[in-house]
Amino acid sequence: MADNEPGRACSIPYFSRDFLRSSARLSRIGEGALGGKGTGLARIDSLLSRPDIQERLAPYEARIPRTVVLATGVFDSFVERNGLAQFATSSDPDPVVARAFQNAVLPPEILGDLRALIDGVRVPLAVRSSSLLEDSLSRPFAGVYATKMTPNNQADPDERFRKFVEAVKLVYASTYYLGAKAYGRSVARSLPSEKMAVVIQEVVGSRHGPRFYPRVSAVARSHDFYAAGAARPEEGVVSLALGLGKTIVDGGACWTYSPAHPRVPPPYGSNRDLLRMSQSRFWAVNMGSPPVYDPLAEAEYLVQSSLQEAEYDRVIDDLASTYEASSDRIYLGVGREGPRVLDFGPLLRLGGSPFSTALRELVSACREYVDAQVELELACDWSDSRSAPLLGVVQVRPMLVADGDTSLSVDDLIDSTNILGASHAVGHGRLETADVVYVRPDTFDPRETVQIAEEVAGLNRDLVEKGRPYLLIGFGRWGTTDPWGGIPVRWEQVGGARAIVEVSLPSFRAAPSQGSHFFHNVTSLQVLYLGVSEPESERIDWSLLERGTEVARTDHVTHVRLDSPVRVEVDGRNGRGRVCPVDPEGGLPGADGSRTGSADGND
Repeated sequence: MADNEPGRACSIPYFSRDFLRSSARLSRIGEGALGGKGTGLARIDSLLSRPDIQERLAPYEARIPRTVVLATGVFDSFVERNGLAQFATSSDPDPVVARAFQNAVLPPEILGDLRALIDGVRVPLAVRSSSLLEDSLSRPFAGVYATKMTPNNQADPDERFRKFVEAVKLVYASTYYLGAKAYGRSVARSLPSEKMAVVIQEVVGSRHGPRFYPRVSAVARSHDFYAAGAARPEEGVVSLALGLGKTIVDGGACWTYSPAHPRVPPPYGSNRDLLRMSQSRFWAVNMGSPPVYDPLAEAEYLVQSSLQEAEYDRVIDDLASTYEASSDRIYLGVGREGPRVLDFGPLLRLGGSPFSTALRELVSACREYVDAQVELELACDWSDSRSAPLLGVVQVRPMLVADGDTSLSVDDLIDSTNILGASHAVGHGRLETADVVYVRPDTFDPRETVQIAEEVAGLNRDLVEKGRPYLLIGFGRWGTTDPWGGIPVRWEQVGGARAIVEVSLPSFRAAPSQGSHFFHNVTSLQVLYLGVSEPESERIDWSLLERGTEVARTDHVTHVRLDSPVRVEVDGRNGRGRVCPVDPEGGLPGADGSRTGSADGND
């Protein structure tokens, strides 16, 4: 394979026992490519080795965690020797695939290196997918494959090794899961040609009793799609969470802010709302009693804990503030009694915010180095035992920032012919479609969002099979893992949508999570994304949708096909969007269906 082929980084040294005693951060096992994550880490490791970069980040130190990559040749050998290639095209359920992979045997030629790795490392390990298609700029597979963490603290070395091997096999198995196949179909990628590398990383963090976790996880983007107020898109955006980054990338409650304006909080209606909607639980690696044995579960060794437990661990003193109900005020720090608010106030507002300055410098250096907009996943930790607070760069991936000639004014958003107008939108451009899938407002119930997600998935599957892109409209945040914050779909369950609308209600507000895998796929796949604040300042004309021809109907969701397509337009420079008839004079179809037009709505 040529040196310039995607996913290949020939300068990465091969693993040896000396690697564990050296200052090197990255090595490889096996031949072939390093995959998307592995290649990104190799490039950034080279950047962070430069003294001038570290000087820009002081007093923080940035580096990648110690990492070993199992190259794609190991996966090829594993699949071939165990006769697993059949699962690339089968319709077997995920547990069947996972069990077949768990029963298979890793190539014997790599077992010595893997055993040496486990014998030499005694901190928790993250075993992550790094496929050839993952983190692709045009067709990303972010969040589609598995990641598994293991505490790596069992007293018996053989047991520690077995648990680690189980994690590797789980990541391999996820290559052929039904969700990966469905997503591949939605982006016209062939799964049988997919190859999987595996990134093995030391987990950044510290042990606190039965838990191991970083003080802060972050996702930092060089471009802010939702810049508001004094913030500008080119200043970037950061999402922060206590504990493991699973909270952010899964779309959970986190603190999102502009690193150029660290004192400016996200737009909440009141301090009481801020308390209610901020992070209240965090993820950690379970270092205590062994959990119920379940090698097929990604979160087998993870535990979710409360802020009270983090306060007991003494890690939120410089991260949290305190809410006083009698005055509806929030006080910086934890020096008084009251509910804690994870607003990262002491970290962001005291001492000139060197944390935000370091993040801005790091993102800027990475963007300049790769000559593209970037997204970084970080795990940050500091303690008395560390010589300098650490910014651990867990992952780097490219971002796609679309451009074009679409321009929308404020008046365009309130045009009487619109189905909807949105003052917050992501993407750039326009598309036409006659197919609309929407959650009906009269049947929507926040208690039933899990069921709604399954109903949407079924309609999406039918539309993908028929090759019909569509517009999707629903309430709350799409892709959240919190069923009370939105509709908890996985990306493959809505992968056929080319435009998505989030509708906020007074009791059910959608706060965009720019650090999530779901949002990364939205932007990279150039899906137009619109946020509507109904009914306060923006509206949706539901009656126009109801006049379309009903194709399918579930308990909460309807698929309609319009006799005349609608146009979805997004002005990414100004963050505006709307959905309107292609021909405003002709309007949308009436009951007589007198107007005809394109069925698939593709330009």
